[in-house]
Amino acid sequence: MNVVVVLAVFAASGVEFVEALTIFLAARSVGGWRPAIWGTVVALVALAALVAAFGYAILALFPIGIFRALVGLILLLFGLKWLRKAVLRSSGRKAMHDEALIYEREVRELQAKGGQNADSLAFATAFNGVLLEGIEVIFIVLTLGANAGLLPSAILGAAIAFVVVAVAGIALRTPLSRVPENALKWIVGTMLSAFGTFWAGEGMGVHWLGSDLSIIGLIVLFALLSLSLRRWLAPRAAHQAA
Repeated sequence: MNVVVVLAVFAASGVEFVEALTIFLAARSVGGWRPAIWGTVVALVALAALVAAFGYAILALFPIGIFRALVGLILLLFGLKWLRKAVLRSSGRKAMHDEALIYEREVRELQAKGGQNADSLAFATAFNGVLLEGIEVIFIVLTLGANAGLLPSAILGAAIAFVVVAVAGIALRTPLSRVPENALKWIVGTMLSAFGTFWAGEGMGVHWLGSDLSIIGLIVLFALLSLSLRRWLAPRAAHQAA
C-alpha cells in the first residue's frame, strides 16, 4: 500500500466528485430525486461497462518503458494544468472556483430549459455530469496506479473520496462550497506533476537519486516553484485591478 498514491488519488478524485455532486443536486432541484438518481445510476453502470471493456488491460499494450514515459508526460501535463489554475486563482488573476455559484447558475439554466421536460432534463444532466467526472476519476486511478502494485492504492483513494463526498452530500443536501477546492487542486497539481516527472524520467532511462524517495524532492520543487510564481503574479494582479 502506497500512502502517497492513496492521498493523491483521494484529493484528485474528491475534487471531481464534489463537482459531480454539484451537478447532481442542480438536476435534483429541477426534476426531483428520482430522475437525478436514475441518471446517476445509469452513468455509474456505463462507467463500470467502460472499465470492464477496456480498463487496465489497455495499459499493457505498450512496453513498460514507453508506457511509463507516456503516463508520466500525461500526468505532468494534467498536474501543470491544475497548478496553473490554482496559481492564477490564488494570485487574483482568475476568479476563485465557487461551487455555490456554480450550483445557482446550473439551477437557473435548467429551470429555463425545464417545463414539461423537467424529469428528462434532470436525468440527462445527472447522467452527463456523473459520466464526465467519472471518466476523469478513472483516468486518474489508472494513470496513478499504473506501476505494479499501485493500482489497489489508487482504487482505495478514489473509493474513500467517493464515500466521503457521498455521505457529506446526503447529510447536507447542498453543494460542498466550503471545500477548499483551490487548495486541493494546488496540492494535487503538485503531486501529479511530481509523479509525472518521475515516471517520465524513468521511462526515458533516468536513474533518480534515492529512487522513489526522489518523488518527495520533486513535490517540494514544484511546490516552491508554484509558490514563487504566485508571489510574483499577485502584485501584478493587484496593480491591474487598481
